[in-house]
Amino acid sequence: MAIVVGLCTVDLSIPESYSLKDKRQVVRSLVEGLRNKFNVSASEVENLDKWRTATLAIANVSNDARFCDQVLSKVVDTIRSNPRVSLMDYEIEMV
Repeated sequence: MAIVVGLCTVDLSIPESYSLKDKRQVVRSLVEGLRNKFNVSASEVENLDKWRTATLAIANVSNDARFCDQVLSKVVDTIRSNPRVSLMDYEIEMV
């Protein structure tokens, strides 16, 4: 049995954030939405003390690499369509 772990790292800009509290509210809402909609694991992993930037790691486990890639691509599209954040960069890799 093959196990595939898809990992997506996303760098975000949060232009309307004027404090860590503002940033955390946006990030928390985004992460919870991704978890609920796509059944993925997601967490903020870098830039924890910066007001207007965030780095998220999103993971998906499957037995099919193509399925993992499709799910993570849809996650990126969902993030890109969120008006509260700007997608600066992302990377998808399979382990």
